Amino acid sequence: MKYIIILLLGALLGGGAAVFFLGAPRARSAPGVSVKAPDPGGHAPGTIVITLEQGFVDALLGTTFSGLDAPTFHLSQSNGVTDIIRPIAFQGGCANTITLLPEASGVKTGVQFGAGNITAPMAFSGSYNLLGNCVQFKGWAQTTIQLSFDQAQQTLYGHVNVDGVNLEGVAPVANNFVTVFVQTAINQRVNPLVLVGERQLSLLVPMKASNGAVRGRVKDVRAEILDGELKLHVTYDFSSVHGQVEG
Repeated sequence: MKYIIILLLGALLGGGAAVFFLGAPRARSAPGVSVKAPDPGGHAPGTIVITLEQGFVDALLGTTFSGLDAPTFHLSQSNGVTDIIRPIAFQGGCANTITLLPEASGVKTGVQFGAGNITAPMAFSGSYNLLGNCVQFKGWAQTTIQLSFDQAQQTLYGHVNVDGVNLEGVAPVANNFVTVFVQTAINQRVNPLVLVGERQLSLLVPMKASNGAVRGRVKDVRAEILDGELKLHVTYDFSSVHGQVEG
């Protein structure tokens, strides 16, 4: 009976009731520290600028959707949503998954640079077992991506924040539960994004005439988000490596 009451309250009171009873979706903490804007006073010594243009990102995503399997995320069976309503809602053979689509509801999945922000509309479809019924849904989520850099791991991360979920073809009584489901799946299965890893950032420049090499280790990353492009300002600490160096 309490699950019926939860459904009715969700329909009457909106998203707040569903979040109250099911628990707010918990996102993983972003590793490292938030990436700041470049220093207006100029670059520190040892800084390079890497420019990522909109066209590159579009081509990358296009190849992902056309040449690989569509990204699919399964919701964990151990979280606030499933633990509370599992006795009734998670029965049967419903997949409980979200699949990213190249386009749905007139919205294209992509990453957009502009106005100092990185936005990422995500089109999706999925299924969710609610009270013994397999709810098929489709829609899109408006998200923003925040950058962070973990110096110890030498890795640049992206953290996806869900700003809103827009669904189509879902009954009002289930809309709030599906919204929480979508937000939880993104928080659990997408975050954190590894954007640039240690292998891509590391530098080792052989100096054979000096019997060694110069190694570069990133100490700071700044980001400049312009219309249509992302500029990463990467600052290195350099050290010498003596003796024979492979590579």
